[in-house]
Amino acid sequence: MTFDAEFGRHAQYKSLYTKKESLEAIAAQPGANVAVAAVDRSHIIGFAVLSFPHASERWSALGPGTMMEVKAVEVCRRWRSAKVAHGLLRMLLDFPEIEDRIVYMVGYSWTWDLDGSGLTALQYRQMLIRLFEPYGFQEFQTNEPNICLKPENLFMGRIGARVPDKIQKDFKWLRFGVTP
Repeated sequence: MTFDAEFGRHAQYKSLYTKKESLEAIAAQPGANVAVAAVDRSHIIGFAVLSFPHASERWSALGPGTMMEVKAVEVCRRWRSAKVAHGLLRMLLDFPEIEDRIVYMVGYSWTWDLDGSGLTALQYRQMLIRLFEPYGFQEFQTNEPNICLKPENLFMGRIGARVPDKIQKDFKWLRFGVTP
């Protein structure tokens, strides 16, 4: 498989993953999930990545296997109006164990393709909210410094139906830097 040439560097935006080897490496991690949208069965026009947070990240403090991060949902500029991101996100989250986990996404405005989208940062933020809400995500407040750096930055999460009450309570405290 090959990546579309639109993945890469633009004036104000750089794709997170630009080689199939990088997606293969993530997909090989235990529990990780990678969804790919391709045309002609080999030309990647979009991808989404779900994996566990790194041990050094705040979000790993709830214990192994408890939280997972949607690390990327990227679609080539010319395919963005075709609802590819919705399909990728649906595939990414379609597994039974999702109900045992808290899945989150972090939206940093400095990583968004504002030039390619033609949106302002606040419009892009609203677009992300509309993308994630149908899959059970809601916006959560946090004091995580990078998220608090700009008002348009975003933290959303989806709490699975089988996540115990204690973990949900611990997640509430963890969002504000209080380790359970």
